[in-house]
Amino acid sequence: MAIELGKTYLNYIDGGWGPSRSGNTAASLNPANINEIVGYVQLSTKEDLDRAVASAKDASKSWRRLAGSARGELLIKAAAVLESRLEEIAETMTREMGKTFAEAKGETARGIAILRYYAGEGMRRIGDVIPSTDSEALMLTTRVPLGVVGVISPWNFPVAIPVWKMAPALIYGNTVVLKPAQETAVTAAKLVECFAEAGLPAGVVNLVTGSGALVGQGLAEHPDVNGITFTGSNQVGKRVAQAALARGAKYQLEMGGKNPIIIAADADLDLAVDATISGGLRSSGQKCTATSRVIIVNEVYEAFKKRLLAKLEGITIGNGMDAGTWMGPCANEQQLTTVLSYIQQGLEEGAELMFGSISRAEGPQLTKGYFVKPAVFGNVSSRMRIAQEEIFGPVLALIRAESFEEAIALANDTEFGLSASVFTQNIGNMLTFIQDLDAGLVRVNSETAGVELQAPFGGTKQSSSHSREQGQAAIEFFTSIKTVFIKG
Repeated sequence: MAIELGKTYLNYIDGGWGPSRSGNTAASLNPANINEIVGYVQLSTKEDLDRAVASAKDASKSWRRLAGSARGELLIKAAAVLESRLEEIAETMTREMGKTFAEAKGETARGIAILRYYAGEGMRRIGDVIPSTDSEALMLTTRVPLGVVGVISPWNFPVAIPVWKMAPALIYGNTVVLKPAQETAVTAAKLVECFAEAGLPAGVVNLVTGSGALVGQGLAEHPDVNGITFTGSNQVGKRVAQAALARGAKYQLEMGGKNPIIIAADADLDLAVDATISGGLRSSGQKCTATSRVIIVNEVYEAFKKRLLAKLEGITIGNGMDAGTWMGPCANEQQLTTVLSYIQQGLEEGAELMFGSISRAEGPQLTKGYFVKPAVFGNVSSRMRIAQEEIFGPVLALIRAESFEEAIALANDTEFGLSASVFTQNIGNMLTFIQDLDAGLVRVNSETAGVELQAPFGGTKQSSSHSREQGQAAIEFFTSIKTVFIKG
């Protein structure tokens, strides 16, 4: 199916596509060329949201009674539809948020794999038999769905993140109302088209687009939404949590990161440089697990820096649909402004800008987009804002450490604790890092970004609500345990 630019996309409620009651839409722009309108999406009202939640609530009565294997078959069908539309949806993603076409295809393929993984969960164990003190009784546990789950997803992974929330919610018997980020709502609509084409019953999956303040917060506050799973900023996440907590709903937050990579004295510097660049700059640094702090033991600081700066010269910036592009634009104007303001802040704090600029990237193909060169700072102290605050852009802060022990302390010197990595050949360093690093995901001789779909994912400190997404751990959020006592 070809990309149809400028098309108007509708909400999906109770098995049908329709406009918002507001009658208003918003344009989704290509961040690599803001003159290109990818599509128009609905600016929904509270009435639209109420209809979607009511639809999900009605559908949950029969959906939860469906056998897990039958729910799994529908996820398999959704995966097949998504696979048949892989290139179309990947191109839409690239045009909407800017990541390269290769990255977008990889993300869409991951969404397909996630659907297939969770389809299998419909046939796995959901309880245990527990000995009773009554010899004539049987006691066991089972798991039951929450009911209606609100999914609030960000723009940086517009296929993978909604799918890794929706797939477990659905397989465990919940119904879903999806509120995607406005920047990538066209991609979200095409994703939901795959669920609709797969034949999921009306009301099981619903899509409502619009502002976070109205639709997102409305989901968190809605009395008929039993669980909220959110990925986004700390500021918004805390508001979501407060609203859910106030009415006793279950909530799950995946928020920011300020992720360190430690370069030990015995590190393979070439591999470490490649991992730093890939982990920190792919997708223009717009990943919650992106590398942002590079903590280098003093003996190899200069050698690492020299290799890093030389390698950065080869990075090509441009439209993600162009074959030669390594890094695309920031996803929107606000993100570009934020990145440039942090680069300026780093200079004002006394850090040395060794690569990059305080201005937008220049070039004949870059004038119509939100492009910025990667920035690398040296002489960074741990207390600087560029070393403490999430930038969500292609900015690396190089920090010296006098010893491996100091490197660990510096890595932990932040309010975040999402991901971290270390490059070393010393088994003692590896074990110390694994034990002492305060992060939910730690990686040895690998970049900070990325996690396999079958593995639990989440952070510590301010990065998470301390629950875990993905893998079999997802059952812990999307279900409740029911204890059963049977006596004849």
